[in-house]
Amino acid sequence: MDRIKLLPEIVANQIAAGEVVNAPSNVVKEMMENSIDAGARTVRVNFRNGGKDLIQIVDDGCGMSAMDARMAFDRHATSKISSIEDVYKLHTFGFRGEALASISAVAEVELRTRRNDDELGTLTVIAGGEFRSQTPIACSCGSQFVVRNLFYNVPSRRKFIDGDNSRLASQIRSEFVRVAMCNPDVEFELRQNDTLVYSLLPTSRRGRIIDIVGKHIKQNLLDVEVDTSLVHIEGFVGRPQAAKKRNNEQYLFVNGRYFNSIQMQRAIVRAYEKLIPEGCMPSYFIYLTVDPERVDVNVHPQKTTVKFADNDVILEILQAAVRETLAKTGAVPMMDFSDEGRLNIPVLEREQRVFEMPKTHTNQSYNPFAAEYIDPTAPMPDVPFTGFDVPYEEPKASGRVAPSRPSVVEECEEVYTLQSSSSFVPSTIEYIDEEEVAQEQEFDFIESESKVEVRSFGEAMALPGGYAVAMYGESLVVVHLRRAKERILYDDIFASLVAGAAPSQRMFFPEELTLSIEEYQLMESHATEFAALGFEVEYQGEGRISVMGRPAMVDMSMPLDELIYDLLQGIEDGRLPLEEEQSRLAEVMARRGSQNYGRGLRTTDVEVLLKRLETCKNTNFSPSGAPIMAEITMAELQARLMKNYS
Repeated sequence: MDRIKLLPEIVANQIAAGEVVNAPSNVVKEMMENSIDAGARTVRVNFRNGGKDLIQIVDDGCGMSAMDARMAFDRHATSKISSIEDVYKLHTFGFRGEALASISAVAEVELRTRRNDDELGTLTVIAGGEFRSQTPIACSCGSQFVVRNLFYNVPSRRKFIDGDNSRLASQIRSEFVRVAMCNPDVEFELRQNDTLVYSLLPTSRRGRIIDIVGKHIKQNLLDVEVDTSLVHIEGFVGRPQAAKKRNNEQYLFVNGRYFNSIQMQRAIVRAYEKLIPEGCMPSYFIYLTVDPERVDVNVHPQKTTVKFADNDVILEILQAAVRETLAKTGAVPMMDFSDEGRLNIPVLEREQRVFEMPKTHTNQSYNPFAAEYIDPTAPMPDVPFTGFDVPYEEPKASGRVAPSRPSVVEECEEVYTLQSSSSFVPSTIEYIDEEEVAQEQEFDFIESESKVEVRSFGEAMALPGGYAVAMYGESLVVVHLRRAKERILYDDIFASLVAGAAPSQRMFFPEELTLSIEEYQLMESHATEFAALGFEVEYQGEGRISVMGRPAMVDMSMPLDELIYDLLQGIEDGRLPLEEEQSRLAEVMARRGSQNYGRGLRTTDVEVLLKRLETCKNTNFSPSGAPIMAEITMAELQARLMKNYS
């Protein structure tokens, strides 16, 4: 008895669908790629319940005729290729003709499509791999796919995706981003449960990356570009200081198609050798353009694994390109042999001499022992030297003006002779009386002291309730310690914001926070200011942030979400000058950082605080305008004590 038999077509299609369609995200990927192949300039995606209940893709592509709409759901039916040679010269995403057949085998599918020249479109309905109906319908140009109840007829597959909507939604967003990132000239829109998630207008590659990843990555993108006979590489890599352990900002594309490659990932990481901490990964967005005949994309049903005919060479080129980009930023030392833009210094031959050696002139007849060179006023050799024998005479100049300068000795030409004279040559230095100088200096000192009164805190004593009493110059003051701390923190934080760097305290475990869309956008638009405050934040999209470091100036016991909320409340996006915005952030930080400060302080701590307060520009008022100290002069104190004394 024969045991081998053909499987029913529906069973074969369902088995084949398991290779192409593993999850709702695969449906989104295949349908979006079909829209791009159809020349769509606008692609809109909507899904519900993690894609299990509904996946809707609408595009404005070329559309299909009624016959094409019917045949598109047959297995191995395609308009992309016609021979085996075409597989190795692909310029499209799809080519096998399996996607629509696999999707329709495990779901209920509706297709509305119309070509630009047709008056009416076509509605095609297929469920579970069975053709249900096809009718004319009025619809817009392009195609609209509606996929409902995915895996409804495959319970064994359905149970693996039930109850995991968040993971399914994340996978759909990832596939959406991959397609959108390599087609920046196309408008994309993604909705989850009819709520807008992404709205991407046509832009450049850099603009598309910023729109998807976030504005915080704008300052970390470095351009990569190299053109060889084998491969053209362009794109962006992140700065070494922006590398992080959990990094999802890593994308590789070849001929407009996303792919995975462990080898290329390692090549890029090797370019960052000794530039990033161990275990951290850099961001990169690399676009490869290779001759289609030198790359095979028909390796895996998911089409995310490719093979290069010149794999080893491309790896070396990629690593060198990334290394060169890092070198241009100064992160990697690099020898540059290019003379473009440099001074052109000519090399002269011996006969092209443009200079002459300096000539020296000497008096060959000079004899220092000759009689005409002996100074009669000089001491005899056998007489001990007692100093200059010329007597010093007090200058008789009146006032502070010295005698007039003598005439300058005429310049000698060849022979230098010493003119001897026994007369004293008066000094050209002005004579100033020491007593007069002392009086003048003393006067200037007294005058400067009268202009600015320099006061300092003396010995202090802590008081209950967060106060302290101390001498401040000639006055007695009572200091509000919390407000004093707030003033000190404000000055330090504001200076850090202006400088663009503040100390940060690394957290042992990152804290995950979920903000509203408005709060997330506001915080992301002020990512530079938050980084200057000492926050280390990873923006994950959809209102989610991961805080890996917090300001060191603020007590670690303070709830992080409350601190961020207060900071966001102090910002009015786009309506305040930068300096005023920085002042508001510093004020909020100082107020939160000085909470509950001042109670239970020791006298030594109080004295340190007051000495630090002396260095502040404003020692009288807190950033909010509240008085820091109450002052009473010695005259006021004496008047009060003597008021009722008789």
